[in-house]
Amino acid sequence: MNSRSSGVLMDTRTEATTPTPRRAAPEEQRGSTNIPAKVVAKIAEQVAAEVSNVGAAAGGVLGVGARRDFDARPTVECELYGHVAVLRMDVGMAFPTNLVAAARSLREHVRDRVEYLTGLEVGRLDIQISWLNPESRVRSELR
Repeated sequence: MNSRSSGVLMDTRTEATTPTPRRAAPEEQRGSTNIPAKVVAKIAEQVAAEVSNVGAAAGGVLGVGARRDFDARPTVECELYGHVAVLRMDVGMAFPTNLVAAARSLREHVRDRVEYLTGLEVGRLDIQISWLNPESRVRSELR
């Protein structure tokens, strides 16, 4: 396109160019990403809730009046030591079930997902099974 300005003919066409891809800076120069322990704990709570027959206490005050809830996320505490997370999890489980196998499955799932989602190593994951629910859907399926 041409346009006139003060009697001078100006060419306003521009050539389309493809931007050249930027080369990524070396890893040590890219900066850092810090994930607080509280966020890692929330991630672990969410991924623990993905495992069937795992629940948490919900409601109540100081544990009084709490109900067993398989839709609630288990409670997780996290401590970070550099790039290593130490997790402590308090869960309830359906009963009857093989508690050793259920805890192993829960531990593997949480470890794999937390490591994948955060880039941290899960160095230790303690699981406390604080209650069993004999009135669960597993029991009714056995009947």
